[in-house]
Amino acid sequence: MTESTITAAEPIAAPQKFETLALDAKLLRAVADSGYTAMTPIQAKAIPIVLAGRDIMGAAQTGTGKTAAFTLPLLQKMLRHENASMSPARHPVRALVLAPTRELADQVANNVRTYAKHTDLRSTVVFGGIDMKPQTAELKRGVEVLIATPGRLLDHIEAKNCVLNQVEYVVLDEADRMLDIGFLPDLQRILSYLPKQRQTLLFSATFSPEIKRLAQSYLQEPLTVEVARPNATASTVEQCFYSVGEDDKRRAVRQMLREREIGQAIVFVNSKLGAARLARAFERDGLKTAALHGDKSQDERLKSLAAFKRGEVDLLVATDVAARGLDIADLPAVFNFDVPFNAEDYVHRIGRTGRAGASGLAVTLVDRDDGRLIGDIERLIKKKIEIEAFELEDERPRRPPRRAREDEDERPRERSEAPQRFSYAAPRTAPSDPFFDKPYEPPTVADDVKPAWEAKTPAAPAPVRGVSPNIRGKRKVAALLGGGGPKT
Repeated sequence: MTESTITAAEPIAAPQKFETLALDAKLLRAVADSGYTAMTPIQAKAIPIVLAGRDIMGAAQTGTGKTAAFTLPLLQKMLRHENASMSPARHPVRALVLAPTRELADQVANNVRTYAKHTDLRSTVVFGGIDMKPQTAELKRGVEVLIATPGRLLDHIEAKNCVLNQVEYVVLDEADRMLDIGFLPDLQRILSYLPKQRQTLLFSATFSPEIKRLAQSYLQEPLTVEVARPNATASTVEQCFYSVGEDDKRRAVRQMLREREIGQAIVFVNSKLGAARLARAFERDGLKTAALHGDKSQDERLKSLAAFKRGEVDLLVATDVAARGLDIADLPAVFNFDVPFNAEDYVHRIGRTGRAGASGLAVTLVDRDDGRLIGDIERLIKKKIEIEAFELEDERPRRPPRRAREDEDERPRERSEAPQRFSYAAPRTAPSDPFFDKPYEPPTVADDVKPAWEAKTPAAPAPVRGVSPNIRGKRKVAALLGGGGPKT
């Protein structure tokens, strides 16, 4: 199997306007309704290749429009199956998009609906955390484009709610996570239900050499499209690393929000319990905060994310479920409260800001135990990280400065114009008692009068020889009670 690589350095005849592509007028109209006119580099290079029917591995920085890079050409190729029939048999699943997280799957589904709104192509999304019945009804009605997370898709396959034997196109969004150990068994099971003759597209922001070798087993003569150095971070994002103790991180975040006048930010942590606790702590500090992690129900997660996008929430404290694929417009800053365990997650976390060419700020708070994790990030992004010391302000209330005594004397007096003189009383002395003040004199008593404790006590009677003084003598008992008189 051969592989070709197309990078930004190679001169490619890449159109810059969507109108120059071989796209149907319905799709161009939907693109114009979304406000897009010029294509991003990944779109300009990937869309013609997908339209040509080639398998592709697309590597680009986050926020560069990878979703449209595979959605638009696939919708164009499926227009030949477009029909207005109400029969489910006329709307089999022809394109399958797999995403690692529920939030990303929902976002991709919204983009597909936006671009296909002027066509008769149907689409739906299935993911865990919510009831299967509404999803089952949508699948039974028939859809051409199915967006899913692997676990919930397998549930529907086992329940025979969907048939995938007519799938022509497969997309693995955020492919590095899809091919990770946790998703690989599910992915292999899903691919076993698909036809072998299909077009496969892999898109992600990071591709390690191991992931590339693994992904090629699912592709046929793929083209690798890279519009930037692999695992590179966006140049529009200002990256800052500060050395802050664990107990001072929350104060540091509040101080930076105040000093830089940041209205909204995502704060990433490594654990679900840590996210819940930190969100409650920021809420007590007076910041409108929402938590986003795996222990919350899907309905709660979607509501928190929607409130954050509407600007109703100041801080979104989240685990890495929010690190991939979420498109939040004009997000000014991202805070890594915890340094991520996986270096690739750092690239995805800071990719939530500085999207579509906008500027952004990414702050990482480094503890003294994070040296190894920082080294992993340096090796991934191939850049030396300079960790700066962060100076915390003292937030404790301070006492007002003392005024000089001259100022006190010059202040106007309301009750009396005469200066107030402070008299200091002599130190208090203990009350005196003549009896206790006299020196000790021994008492004078007569010789024959002695204290009670010196009087002689009467001597105890001498014990009878051979009998212990502790043994009582026998008592005489009357004969009536069985006793006897002295023997004669």
